[in-house]
Amino acid sequence: MKNQTSITIVLLMSLSDDEETIHVLFIFFLLIYLMTVFSNFLIILLVVTCAHLHTPMYFFLGNLAFLDMSFSSVTAPSMLSHLITQHWSMSLSECIAQVFFVLYFAGSEVLLLSSMSYDRYVAICRPLHYSQVMSSGACAKMAFLVWSTPFLVSITYITCLKRLTFCGPNLIQNFFCDLPHLFQISCTDPTINVLTVLILGSVSGTSAFVITFYPYVRIFRAVLRIGTSDGKSKAFSTCTSHLTVVLMYYASITFIYVVPNTSNLLTLNRVVTVIYTLITPLLN
Repeated sequence: MKNQTSITIVLLMSLSDDEETIHVLFIFFLLIYLMTVFSNFLIILLVVTCAHLHTPMYFFLGNLAFLDMSFSSVTAPSMLSHLITQHWSMSLSECIAQVFFVLYFAGSEVLLLSSMSYDRYVAICRPLHYSQVMSSGACAKMAFLVWSTPFLVSITYITCLKRLTFCGPNLIQNFFCDLPHLFQISCTDPTINVLTVLILGSVSGTSAFVITFYPYVRIFRAVLRIGTSDGKSKAFSTCTSHLTVVLMYYASITFIYVVPNTSNLLTLNRVVTVIYTLITPLLN
């Protein structure tokens, strides 16, 4: 350990070695990023300026738009810069900062999707009490938890990183930094860090998962009791888009963080990561 030198630069995995492919990828990802920022900004502008959109559902949609715009901005600009310069590297401090914001915005989106599930449950299953339950004060408290809780969790993860030393190899098998990548290049035993991630991740992740999907069990039961097909269609139409976003997001997270990242799945993992960090915020 004494003869090993701590690294200050990490190398990222290039998306392609072919120059023509790189140009195509740069244009494609640049268009996706610009569309994501522009469309989400328009949503925020509409929610803020249109009085008839000042409802809990559009309040959470405005938060989701800001969250998606921010999440894309954590990874897309640096990736575009690496594509155009072909210098796939960043300082270790920049890498750790990127890890923090990736964890923070990912955690915030999980909690926000949970809040939106609860909002749809109250709207469909308790419509007469909707304005009372989903009051402006209740929405503000839910938004506070959405933005503050992941900050505390992410700070805990990053603080635990201080006990690790990084002495190489400094190659990260992706186009951006994430927590598992730092564990892989650590020359200190990361067992304590992994246990911290497992405990906090299991508690917060399981809670968010239950809060997100249990309301849909109640929603489906309530919808099936509706006598007319038009009534069922109207009820389902208020939550199908949100449920699609939830399934797409959880499927991506599960594949990236739960499925073992073996050499056979490396390419597929990078494709799913692109969908998770760039495509999903646009589709939302």
